[in-house]
Amino acid sequence: MQYLSTRTPDHSVSLSTALQEGLAPDGGLYVPSHFPDLAPEAFADCETIESVAERLLRPFADDDPLADVLPSICEAMYGFPVPVHEVGRRTSVLELFHGPTAAFKDVGARFLADSLARLNEDADRPLTILVATSGDTGAAVAAAFWRKPNVEVIVLYPKGKVSARQEQQLTGWSDNVQTVAVNGVFDDCQQLVKAAFQHDAWQSRKRLSSANSINIGRLLPQMTYYAHASLQHWRAHGTRPTVVVPSGNLGNGLACLYARECGLPIGEVVFATNANRPVTHYLETGDYQAFETQQTLATAMDVGNPSNMERLRYHWPTAEALRDAITAERVTDDEIEEQIRRGPDEWDTVWDPHTATAVEVRERLDPNENRDWMLVATAHPAKFPEVVEPLVGHEIDIPDPLAEVMARSKSVPQISPSLDELGDIVFDTETPTSVS
Repeated sequence: MQYLSTRTPDHSVSLSTALQEGLAPDGGLYVPSHFPDLAPEAFADCETIESVAERLLRPFADDDPLADVLPSICEAMYGFPVPVHEVGRRTSVLELFHGPTAAFKDVGARFLADSLARLNEDADRPLTILVATSGDTGAAVAAAFWRKPNVEVIVLYPKGKVSARQEQQLTGWSDNVQTVAVNGVFDDCQQLVKAAFQHDAWQSRKRLSSANSINIGRLLPQMTYYAHASLQHWRAHGTRPTVVVPSGNLGNGLACLYARECGLPIGEVVFATNANRPVTHYLETGDYQAFETQQTLATAMDVGNPSNMERLRYHWPTAEALRDAITAERVTDDEIEEQIRRGPDEWDTVWDPHTATAVEVRERLDPNENRDWMLVATAHPAKFPEVVEPLVGHEIDIPDPLAEVMARSKSVPQISPSLDELGDIVFDTETPTSVS
């Protein structure tokens, strides 16, 4: 398997190179050269999620140094449950918040951290991971890479644009993980990462890689929980569920599409978005444009120019082709609040603001319950107490791993969206202002 740049398709690299580079030299994103044909029968002897992951990922690691250690990487990637709960009304919920940071990003981050640590074990200088986060990615990457040898991580998050508990998670790290607060929005953080990759001084002084979903090493492992969940559903019901994925930077939704392209029994894929409109606008008009980011209750989905739109448009080059691949629906803050409020009575579940967008879309598109649905629960509601608790009328218990990280929270540097200011921190040329 080779990996191609979305901007120069004749530029191809191995999996290990794609993981370590993060972004292609031309600024494009790496995509698989092809998708293997893996019908449900190919997984007949796979019962655990780790065994499904290894079977699915093996063709993607063909002829790569990581192929020999893939079983160990898949074991390290999980180590926590990924349950699928039936909640009635022909609807199940894929819970992706049982990892160390209580969000779906844990799976991809752990795969990437283990892979890059193995690949850089004997390197003469550390690999520097640059991460922009709209809430959950940074904490997952920090947790996965924390104290890994010969790898350092720099996490950028938009100050004041994440929940208080998300910020506590983001700032609870030390040693090889540095967190920086940026006075701006997520897109500013993402642009800083891209600018660093394309800046000669950064490239000469640091071995740069990324752990956002611009890195193909985040998307490939995220295919695996869709594979396992859809196989469970197929074996139990003999149908392909419609999957609703809360979507911001579009990596998780794209991973679901990748799993379906490989032959897994997944039906229609629906992207549930918040008020930010780049995806729905493109599907409606055929004209792609970036928008100013709108702040919403579903903060991790507040993205006005999602990076993975470039991959979507590579695989499905026209709006018409993409309309055949996905549906997208926008959800307002009022609708998010209403779904959280109704969750305990209607679904016997407390939803976080992001998963609430998926619930709203499912109810909107199929009020008469005519097909099977799988909703993707992307984060634990305890991460958003200021939104959730007033609506459900009680406190939400905090998972132990989340509480442990929050307890380590500390002050971090604060900068404007300036590559020079970020360089001052990374290259230790001056001491920036700190914030608590």
